[in-house]
Amino acid sequence: MSGRPAGLDDLDRIDAVFAALAHPARRQILTVLRVRGSMTSGELAGRFDHSWPTTSRHLKVLIDAGLVSAAQDGRERHYRVDVATLDAVAGSWIDRFRSGPPVTAR
Repeated sequence: MSGRPAGLDDLDRIDAVFAALAHPARRQILTVLRVRGSMTSGELAGRFDHSWPTTSRHLKVLIDAGLVSAAQDGRERHYRVDVATLDAVAGSWIDRFRSGPPVTAR
């Protein structure tokens, strides 16, 4: 056992997901991948004004946050959105504000 209080791992995961979503290019990458299904980093880089290395850095952040997965196909890696992680992390965080009595302003 690590000695960390329960829930801190969840908070780390929430922080990683929302940090990944904070950059507009990463949100665009997620949107394009969701529509197209699967793409290589070169195909993604061709859709944006930034270079292939920049696209690769954005993909790494998305992978580290669990929002994108990569599958090797020969010399290429194909990326796709992990909707389950997005829903589990961001969705559950949003759900915290849906339940319970409404908060009234004073």
